[in-house]
Amino acid sequence: MDEIKTYHVPVLLQESIDGLNIQADGSYVDLTFGGGGHSQAILENLGAEGKLYGFDQDADAEANIPKDKRFTFVRGNFRFLSNFMDWHNQKNVGGILADLGVSSHHFDDKTRGFSFRFDAALDMRMNKRAGRTASEILNTASEEEIAQILFQYGELRNAKEIASLIARSRKKAPINTTNDFLEVLKPLFGIDKGKKSLAQAFQALRIEVNGEMEVLKEMLTQALEVLEPSGRLVVITYHSLEDRLVKNFFKTGNFEGKVDKDFFGNISTPFSLINNKVITPSEKEMISNSRSRSAKLRIAQKK
Repeated sequence: MDEIKTYHVPVLLQESIDGLNIQADGSYVDLTFGGGGHSQAILENLGAEGKLYGFDQDADAEANIPKDKRFTFVRGNFRFLSNFMDWHNQKNVGGILADLGVSSHHFDDKTRGFSFRFDAALDMRMNKRAGRTASEILNTASEEEIAQILFQYGELRNAKEIASLIARSRKKAPINTTNDFLEVLKPLFGIDKGKKSLAQAFQALRIEVNGEMEVLKEMLTQALEVLEPSGRLVVITYHSLEDRLVKNFFKTGNFEGKVDKDFFGNISTPFSLINNKVITPSEKEMISNSRSRSAKLRIAQKK
């Protein structure tokens, strides 16, 4: 197999591969192909008859497609998992891996607007070919909508105050770049002491731009349909909102965490938990890969 160029070191790599319980002749899905690191490791564990499907909607990822007949690249959002599997005549798979969030490649790309470290157009779209940009939301959404986005997805307690400031500022000049946004937020956060709050505000915008919470729900629901009996679902999360959804879905089969018990008092759920306790990176990995510091790995097996 040709060497794959990766633009980020995969988080929790060995733990993820172990969690998939890969069978040499099985079929698997990497829903977040990115730099190809997780896919490369999966391919190394597959035999000649194995199959791997790698999803990514970001055009940047296409430069990392391996020349391997066992690999099929899917140019699309993983919210369409079921449709694409039907398209490729793949009824069921033995395992699905999803490394959620934004890769270090995207945070380090000075042109995408994901990070407040660089001045760039406020885009934040994972798929640069579709959808509203972050600047369009800031300049056109109502004050109430912006407050809801910041509170729900950034968990910012002063969301209403921030939204009011944004609404007043955009009347004077549009908010088009990361520096524009920082200037608006400076009176409330400061640039040095308010980095956590800034990160929360940027996170909230990114989640809204990409519809991340709804997309995650759709993916998890479809993953249950696509997995074969005893198939594994391996998910890496990076913030409490997405981790809560995954945790609830694994434990109860729904996103609210509502427990339904059978006649004998057993919780009715389509999954068996492989790791009852969430898996986190080692101290060594956290030192070498800053993105891994907030990572949590959950593994479930379809009953």
